[in-house]
This record gives sequence, C-alpha cells and structure tokens, in this order.
Amino acid sequence: MSARDYPDAVDVVIVGSGPAGATYARILSERAPGAKIAMFEVGPTISDPPGAHVKNIADPAQRASAQTRSEGPHAKESADRTGGIVKTTQRRARPGTFLLESGYQVDGEDGLPVAAMSSNVGGMAAHWTGACPRPNDSERIAVLDAAGSFDELLSEAERLLGVTTDAFDSSPYGDLVRERLAAAEDAGRIAATRVQRMPLAVHRRDDGNLVWSGSDVVFGDVTRANPGFTLFDESLVTRVLVEDGRAAGVVVTDRRTGESAEVRAEFVVVAADALRTPQLLWASGIRPDALGRYLNDQAQIVFAVRIRDLPSADTGDSGAATGLSEYSGVTWVPFTDDMPFHGQVMQLDASPVKLADDDPAAPGSIVGLGLFCAKDLQASDRVEFSDHDVDGYGMPAMTVHYRLTPRDHEVIARGKQEIVRLGKAVGEPLDESAFVMPLGASLHYQGTTRLGASDDGSTVCSPQGEVWDVPRLFVAGNGVIPTATACNPTLTGVALAINGARAISEKLTGR
Repeated sequence: MSARDYPDAVDVVIVGSGPAGATYARILSERAPGAKIAMFEVGPTISDPPGAHVKNIADPAQRASAQTRSEGPHAKESADRTGGIVKTTQRRARPGTFLLESGYQVDGEDGLPVAAMSSNVGGMAAHWTGACPRPNDSERIAVLDAAGSFDELLSEAERLLGVTTDAFDSSPYGDLVRERLAAAEDAGRIAATRVQRMPLAVHRRDDGNLVWSGSDVVFGDVTRANPGFTLFDESLVTRVLVEDGRAAGVVVTDRRTGESAEVRAEFVVVAADALRTPQLLWASGIRPDALGRYLNDQAQIVFAVRIRDLPSADTGDSGAATGLSEYSGVTWVPFTDDMPFHGQVMQLDASPVKLADDDPAAPGSIVGLGLFCAKDLQASDRVEFSDHDVDGYGMPAMTVHYRLTPRDHEVIARGKQEIVRLGKAVGEPLDESAFVMPLGASLHYQGTTRLGASDDGSTVCSPQGEVWDVPRLFVAGNGVIPTATACNPTLTGVALAINGARAISEKLTGR
C-alpha cells in the first residue's frame, strides 16, 4: 500500500492513518469503489500489514524497534522501554509515544505535562489497549441521538474495529475479579451499566494467540485490495489548499527527500489527532473561533491490589507469543452520570501503565485499577499555535492552556475514594491511597475540532465532520467528540468518521 510518487490529483486526500483516517479509507472503498484516494502519514511503516498493532509482533526486540520508530521527529533508541513506574511522577512518555517538547504548561495553569502523540502508520492504534466501550448518559452526542443514528454508527464502528467481549473468556481469574467488583458496585445500576467484560478490539486466532486490532483491521481486505487507494508514509502535509472558499487539495513534503508537492483533491479529510488536526488547519489559515478550544483530557487515577487467595489455575504459556499473559482479562466499570468515572481493571502486564513490580511467585496476583474522570469542559482549555515558532516537524508550535476547575477537583477527590473502595473489594491494597497520573496521561484528548448542530461559534464542524465555511474539508478523530467523556474515545471517534465518510461517498457516487 506504499509508494513514493505523489499523484497530481485524487478524489479524496486523507491526512493521518489512525483509526479515523483508516475508517474513511474503508468506507469509501466499500461505498465508492471507483474513487481515487491518497492517504498521507507523517510517520514510518512499523508493522506488517501496515497499521498492525505492535503487540502482535512476537519478537521483543522488533517490538521495541517499532515503538522507537513511532516516537516522532527526534526518535532515538533507548535502553529503557518500560515508561517507568508512574508513581515517580517523572515526565516520561510511554513506549511508542513522544511528549510535547515545550508549551505543555503555562505558569499558573495545570497544563498537560505528559501530553503525547505517536507518528507511525496506524497512529496510536498501533500501541493502544484496544478498549472500546460505548458512551453512556451525558457522554452521548445529542445531535446524533436526535437523528436516531448514533447507536447504528457505534455498531458499525464495532464491526470495523473487530470488537469482541469474549477474547479473555479463558482467563482464570477474570470471573473472580468481576464478581468482587460487582458485589461492591452493581447495586442500583441497570443491566447495561453493571460491571462486565470490557469490549475490546481484539480476537483470538485459531492457534490460540490474541491479535490486537490496529488500523490494519479497520482498513480490511477491501481497502488493501482497492487499486484506487494508496498510502504514503513519511509524508508531512503542511497545508490544506483552499480555493474559492472550498478545500482543493494539500501541500505535502516527502520527509525522506525534503521535496514538496501539491496534490489536488475534491475532498480533504484531516484525521491527524486532536492536537495536530487543529494545528494543520491553523497552518492553512483555517481558524474558526472554536478551533483548538474545549480541549478535553481525562484525569486518570490508578490503584493496585494483590489477590492473595487466588484459586489454582493452569495458565500454561498463554500469550507467550505477544508477551502478554492473560490471567484476569480486562473488566469494565461503565460511566454513569451518578458515577462520573470510567473504570478499567486488568492485571498489570496487560496495562500500559506500570504501577508496581509483579510477584513472580504468583503471576496475575497484582491487579491494576484505573478510573478516567469526565472533564468540566471549558472553552478556555485550548491548544494555541504560534505564527513564529515551530515544532520538530516545522509546523506551528503548540502552547497548551489547561486548568482543572473546582468541579474537576471534586470529581478527582471522589474518584480517589471510589478506586480505593473498589480495590479493597478485589484484594489487598499495595498502597494506602490512590495516585493521580500527571495530566495528559490518558492520551484521550478530545474536543479541539468539535462537532455541533449549527455554526454557533462553539463548534468547528457539522455532525458529518465538514468544517463550517470550508466545504469539502472534513475533520476526523477524537477531536471531533463534543461531550465530556470518561470512556475510551476510539469507538466514538470511529463512529463519527463513518458518518463523515458516508457523506463523502454519497457526494462522490451522486456526482
């Protein structure tokens, strides 16, 4: 799917190869198979097939190399691939990601000290935990619910991502963890929001090994077989072309040679991420009032417990091929308006956040709990872009303005109490109190190109993702989500991308 000669003109340009960009390629390949599509990704191809999750790479050295190559314009080999135990509060990136070099915190503000990104084919979906819960209560998007389309879009997103709930059914301790959590939490909850298996973008192969979904699964065979689709890696889009008030193509630079070219297009989709999508629009002179605003991170609280009364279990070498053991699976405590947290529970070797060293005498005995908190959304929480300074890619440098409100502090304080209560229900705490991760640790940034029902100054795009006042320019990804979510946003972001891709396919096939 990779080539180096940029076309002069295509029907659709897609900027970014993460799940949202891959969704546009997939839906267009299915619904407008004659369309010519060019996808540009600033990072390298790190896995086979392109966009595949690094957890599916069996060799540890190759997996570490793939992570290193994802770590941005200054990526370099490092002997430390663990990301460290988070309770050190060090400003460090997780493997496969890189931090903002500057501008992550303004004096007197909370900032996002560990705001991070990935640059590689597949984006962050080459490194994620695959959690795909559906939004609930106030997390849901009212304009799509009013249209009666939200649940259908979420179901279609589950299809594209390959979401399952049974991949960890053989985990020997999963039922035990869920039973103990349910006893502590389920009272007063409806069936849909009780403690349950986490919906995951993961499936089990015939040989028994787990396969984690990345953008490769979203692309699917239909995209890979589409002769009209080409993926160009190591290609930096520096500007969206706007002519006669509408999107007309992009300017792209080959990072291998430094040469730039114009690629004309009928439609342009920017699906970079929630920080770099508004950055590209800003660099292109497309600057609606809400661009970069309503920045939404999810404060993350973590806690760990030891289960000393584990039943005996024959775990064999399950998961050895990908370095991931499968003792307690992944459990979900859904968000509700009464409990404004999203809970994710797993044994520590499945977690991207290292809380402690496991006990080698009892594998799977240490379980990590995480609560993500819904943000009190504010227009003043924003990412700004410089007209003078540049980042490592030569794009406008970012400055993050971000504050926790009194309501946020109240929710976090309550979350610290709740996670200890839930942890004690599961096992013996390793610490007396919970730990709040440095802001930005969630990697779940949203809101910076938010959708809305109308162009009222608080939104960037329509429910289909088309930018107000710039026809045929679409934005995609988690930045489009307008609500204060606590759940992992990928499923919702893909659902919104489906909505936009359908809109483009209708215009292409109806012309």
